[in-house]
Amino acid sequence: SICVPGFDPSLSMMTGITPINPMIPGMGLVPPPPQTDVPVVKEIIHCKSCTLFPPNPNLPPPSTRERPPGCKTVFVGGLPENATEEIIQEVFEQCGDITAIRKSKKNFCHIRFAEEFMVDKAIYLSGYRMRLGSSTDKKDSGRLHVDFAQARDDFYEWECKQRMLAREERHRRKMEEDRLRPPSPPAIMHYSEHEATLLAEKLKDDSKFSEAITVLLTWIERGEVNRRSANQFYSMVQSANSHVRRLMNEKATHEQEMEQAKESFKNALTGILTQFEQIVAVFNASTRQKAWDHFSKAQRKNIDIWRKHSEELRNAHSEQLMGIRREEEMEMSDDDSGDNPSKKLRVDESALTAQAYALKEENDSLRWQLDAYRNEVELLKQEKGQLFRTEESLTKDQQLKFLQQTMQGMQQQLLSIQEELNNKKSELEQAKEEQTHTQARLKVLQEQLKSAKELAEINGHDESQANEINMLTVALVNQEREKNSEKRSQGLKSEKEALLIGIISTFLHVHPFGANIEYLWSYMQQLDSRISANEIEMLLMRLPRMFKQEFTGVGATLEKRWKFCAFEGIKTT
Repeated sequence: SICVPGFDPSLSMMTGITPINPMIPGMGLVPPPPQTDVPVVKEIIHCKSCTLFPPNPNLPPPSTRERPPGCKTVFVGGLPENATEEIIQEVFEQCGDITAIRKSKKNFCHIRFAEEFMVDKAIYLSGYRMRLGSSTDKKDSGRLHVDFAQARDDFYEWECKQRMLAREERHRRKMEEDRLRPPSPPAIMHYSEHEATLLAEKLKDDSKFSEAITVLLTWIERGEVNRRSANQFYSMVQSANSHVRRLMNEKATHEQEMEQAKESFKNALTGILTQFEQIVAVFNASTRQKAWDHFSKAQRKNIDIWRKHSEELRNAHSEQLMGIRREEEMEMSDDDSGDNPSKKLRVDESALTAQAYALKEENDSLRWQLDAYRNEVELLKQEKGQLFRTEESLTKDQQLKFLQQTMQGMQQQLLSIQEELNNKKSELEQAKEEQTHTQARLKVLQEQLKSAKELAEINGHDESQANEINMLTVALVNQEREKNSEKRSQGLKSEKEALLIGIISTFLHVHPFGANIEYLWSYMQQLDSRISANEIEMLLMRLPRMFKQEFTGVGATLEKRWKFCAFEGIKTT
């Protein structure tokens, strides 16, 4: 046998033992390999009907496909032509229990084993040469090729196994959740007169009050209150109300304990603060010259560090103490402004006063119930009348808000229009001043011309001199005009105008034959929809050295076009 003696092939994954790999040393067909990296030498396997010869150890191991999940079937190729199903079973049953053999007429077969680990033992036989008996005929020999095979039965069994494991995992998680889930609250009994009397007694007992009040709340929410049981429920509610007094007394005692604890804490803090003051005084005394000179440099450094640390702690504790005193002063002022109701409840009452108080409470509760019913009726009447008023007021409020928003928008528009008007007025005034100035200069020049001509006629100068004078006057007039145009073109109002000039100049530079104002305005509209054609035209007219206007076409095709002439303007200047 090629298997290990005493090996039980019925072991599987369900028993908790992992599948045995036959390639593990000493656990299957493979003998334990030596410690060095020498390849494993396979031995000859003798069977009854055939002999298996191992492959060349120097050759690489035979290739196999990827193992399918839950694979229990192998493909065996390269069988001898005369190999029968009995011989195949004789060879491969040593690897484990065979459940089925499907042999083909073309020298291959499929073998299905009982367990998955048996496939690994069968794969080990891949590469062996099989010879039937002692025959040397080709039909009686062949080289085996064993590989993993994909079978539907194997995959179905694997899926079933995975589902079973998932069910077990879900069951385990559910059991764990059930174990960790908090216990459900106890069931509350149904209402009866007997249970109600027991509950009334429990409500009077301080130790059982919290349990009884939950039962009472559940009964009321269930709708157990009716005309027959109303008085009984009212008495239980009244006993719950009387429990308030006990709670207030408990609160008062706890407040008193808290005040005592605060007082003790404050006394302890003052004691700690006095000790801190003494320690700081010691450090201050040691830093004076009489004692300071006798300490070494390292000692002085340590004393200085300790002094600073103790001063910081003292300041922190003093601030804490001051905060406590401020809180006490505020509490005292609150107590002076109004009497505390808890102090009134602390007064011990006698039996007679208790009875009187109980009767008074009962009377008050009845009166309050009557007042509550009256208030509910009045509220219902008011709500019916207010339904219509609220709708009208809401619509009026919405209209008022809308009108306020429109008024604000109109005011903002008016302000912007006023600013534009002021700017236009200032520009007109400047233009008028410049016009008057130029007219005055022209008059002065004309007078100078006349006087110069008269002098020339008197002195008998040549006509050439007169022409020179005329040329000078024309040059002066041109200079004045250029100055005026420069003044107009100077000073851009905003960064927006500078951006517009840059974009328009680049656009017109790309169009050397010019562009009309509508074409230019349509392009600028894509960048800024608020800009108008009139604004662009005014901007171009303000800069005559950068942009010039020309007429092109004849008759009906006559068209005004703007051109970029800044390069020519630079040359002329």
